[in-house]
Amino acid sequence: MTLQRPTKRTLVEQIVAQLEQLIENGTWPVGERIPAEPELVKELGVSRNTIREAIHALIHAGLLRTRQGDGTYVCSASSLKPVLTRRLERSKLSETLEVRSALEQEGARLAARRRTPEDTGKIRSAYEACIQAEASGDIELHVQADYAFHKEIIAAAHNSILSDLYDSISEAVLQVVTYGSSRLCLLQLHSEFNARLVESIANRDEDRAAEAVREYINASRSILLQDTQGGNEQHHE
Repeated sequence: MTLQRPTKRTLVEQIVAQLEQLIENGTWPVGERIPAEPELVKELGVSRNTIREAIHALIHAGLLRTRQGDGTYVCSASSLKPVLTRRLERSKLSETLEVRSALEQEGARLAARRRTPEDTGKIRSAYEACIQAEASGDIELHVQADYAFHKEIIAAAHNSILSDLYDSISEAVLQVVTYGSSRLCLLQLHSEFNARLVESIANRDEDRAAEAVREYINASRSILLQDTQGGNEQHHE
């Protein structure tokens, strides 16, 4: 095997890296239109073709989207999310549940170990919002509140890669929660396990926190997969 000498990054790659950093650190938030080409050319001191190539690369990566006659907008804060979203669209429900279980179990375990008093307060507030949303009977509100609750737990794990991964599967998680929210028996189990999860994290009980997630996901799998006929699962739409 012949080793190749490393080469310096091209100018386009350097511009891509700068623009990507602006997106990832929130300087250019999701939904915002980025500066027009002439402005970027002037500020970066490069040619229009270089800017166009860099923007095209970020569009291909799923971070930017062009609206005809209106400009280019940020559509994702991470190139990981579009890739995983496309992959999860081709996955079975059971596979999504398994991925969610893996991430949330470890997130709960780490949250129990690392949570701060401020984290605990946020988790409790998010849990109360779930209870209120459930009582309102508004399924969409409950789905969003439940996702926000689990995001607070993942945040309390204080692992940036885990947080990015969880954000990247958000669409799949929301879809699964939506499925479950239409089933009263699962909603009741969810409230019970979430209450146990909150207290386990507050008490720094790592094993019990992970167990609460595992038992709820297992219950979800048993109930939701009953909807499939003949054992053939539906892929995400």
